Amino acid sequence: MENAVLFAFLVTLAAGLATAVGALIALFARHTNRKFLAVSLGFSAGVMIYVSFVEILPKALSYLTPTHGESSASALMAASFLTGLAGMAVLYRLIPELEHPALDESHTTIRLDEGAQALYTDKLLLRTGVGVALAVTLHNFPEGMATFFLTLGDPQVGLSVALAIAIHNIPEGIAVVIPIYYATRNRASAFGFGVISGLAEPIGAILGYLVLRPFMTDSLLGMIFAGVAGIMVYISIDGLLPAARQYGSGQLAIYGLIVGMAVMAASLVLFQL
Repeated sequence: MENAVLFAFLVTLAAGLATAVGALIALFARHTNRKFLAVSLGFSAGVMIYVSFVEILPKALSYLTPTHGESSASALMAASFLTGLAGMAVLYRLIPELEHPALDESHTTIRLDEGAQALYTDKLLLRTGVGVALAVTLHNFPEGMATFFLTLGDPQVGLSVALAIAIHNIPEGIAVVIPIYYATRNRASAFGFGVISGLAEPIGAILGYLVLRPFMTDSLLGMIFAGVAGIMVYISIDGLLPAARQYGSGQLAIYGLIVGMAVMAASLVLFQL
């Protein structure tokens, strides 16, 4: 059990640190490929939506049925799924900044030859950057819990979800770093904010595990899985797909969505052979 917990934590940590990859891209790339981001975010949404309905919800039902029976288990699964959806809806309502951060076109290229202007600090831009960093940090807590518990229950599913989350953490890292770098002209400081926002995922995993561990049963695990599915579907529909459309055309987002679902479907089939 301890090895499984350690593995789940390391997977969650790796997904969270993908934010640091986005931070590095923002600091050293001459410009950001917005079309690639659009397809990537659509891909992430496709993976998360497909695995939620095809793999996670059936798994939740399998944990709930022995204890509650088929009818009650189905009702409990549906209630937990809708609770995950509603919980994220309330969270996004209370903290509008949790919407997937936008890339300001004027800040997608970092010029490295600004000389004397390197000391210039824009307080408004810094406040914006810190706000985005805080929003991404709060957003990453439930994602970390989801990745951790899914990996703990089924490493194959957990790894797939972790990959999808890692992909969409990259543009989040870019969105965090760009305004902070432009405000401070300090790469180390901007990169630090990007890394810290990503570390919210493994921290969320640890807190979730410590709080729920004394009460962990198959029934609770089934409800957690169903709730996680609701969280991931909400993030995909209200966060990833709108962001994908913003970074590129709507068609690119849909193409990425279809490819993500196809890759997830193929991986699930191949692992069952």
